[in-house]
Amino acid sequence: MDKLIIKGNSQISGSVNVHGSKNAALPIIVSSLLSDKSLKLLNVPNVVDVSNLIKLLKNYGVKILHNKNTVNINPKKIKNLSADYDVVRKMRASILILGPLLSRFGEAKISLPGGCAIGTRPIDIHLDGLSKLGASFEIQNGFVVGNVKSQLIGNKINLPFPSVGATENILMASVLAKGETKISNAAREPEIEDLSNCLIKMGAKIEGHGSKTIYVQGVTNLKKAQHKIISDRIVAGTYIIAALILNSKLEIKNFNTEYLKSLINILKKMGANLNVNNNSIRVLKGPKLKSTNLSTSPYPGFPTDLQAQLMSLMCISNGKSKIKETIFENRFMHVPELNRLGAHITVEKDTATIIGNQIFKGAQVMASDLRASISLVLAAMNANGQTTINRVYHLDRGYENIEKTLGSLGVEIKRKKN
Repeated sequence: MDKLIIKGNSQISGSVNVHGSKNAALPIIVSSLLSDKSLKLLNVPNVVDVSNLIKLLKNYGVKILHNKNTVNINPKKIKNLSADYDVVRKMRASILILGPLLSRFGEAKISLPGGCAIGTRPIDIHLDGLSKLGASFEIQNGFVVGNVKSQLIGNKINLPFPSVGATENILMASVLAKGETKISNAAREPEIEDLSNCLIKMGAKIEGHGSKTIYVQGVTNLKKAQHKIISDRIVAGTYIIAALILNSKLEIKNFNTEYLKSLINILKKMGANLNVNNNSIRVLKGPKLKSTNLSTSPYPGFPTDLQAQLMSLMCISNGKSKIKETIFENRFMHVPELNRLGAHITVEKDTATIIGNQIFKGAQVMASDLRASISLVLAAMNANGQTTINRVYHLDRGYENIEKTLGSLGVEIKRKKN
């Protein structure tokens, strides 16, 4: 497994372009299964999760040409309706193939998915919603097996929690369902909007995406389409925090700043010097930041995917901060590793207390999941001495060539293969 070696006390400068959104690209690539017509996608990030999903779809007989950040998908001849464990175990997003396959073919079989160890993330909400559309499910030898008697039928579905994945799965399944589907308490994330916009280009009839209630009027078939993936708001937020943790000037470009309002508001409350435009943010040097308290929550609240990164910044800010994690129960796995680097963080149930004014010191640490990994990178960039971060394959799931990007900005960072 690869590891990153980072020399601390870095200074960065210049600008960085934000690449395409992983969390938008994955369901949009899956949505191609709904149609027998081709789909061309632009601004697709070159990350491991995307590569694994493309491998999964190829197992189904989907023809895919992946050239840099462009993906051409031809799903006309699908030959296999069972998703293999070896691919599925690597990513939770693979559960999203259930809705499209059930909708188009009336059957699907997928191994129970894997992914980051940050919480149970049960698929019950997915299965319950799809069941309301007329699908039936069994668990057989570690596989979810779904069937539809004739055709999915539109229905009113009220989600118990605004789950992003369940909203995406039900949304895709309902596109070809007979009649109207109403999804209440739907997730409102920008990635849901992007998926909906792509489906509309494919011929779907969707209204209300981006709100708590989504209406889908079923259609009989879809058409050829082209779509550009939105930029990754979590990656953008990561680079903003990177500049602040090093008190450096940096311009973060090519993303919709409206999608990061919750982070921007928190950082300004902490005293960050930010120049915010529609599609870019310029981080300027400023005085030491101060502490704050926050809770993660579904969009438009503070994203759980930026919690670990912000925690690294809080460690060197003035005062005592608190973060309450309301989305995933195991999402403080980075805390022991940050403490190894010199942080002073305690966790009680769903709340982490961060004592500020700490000085990070280089050490050997272990990455546990995607966002935990990048929080360690941020701390290491600020630390006195050298830090080695082991098991960085997690990072490659969501960041394109992180060492190359940070290296171009001035960080002394190199990847070493074990």
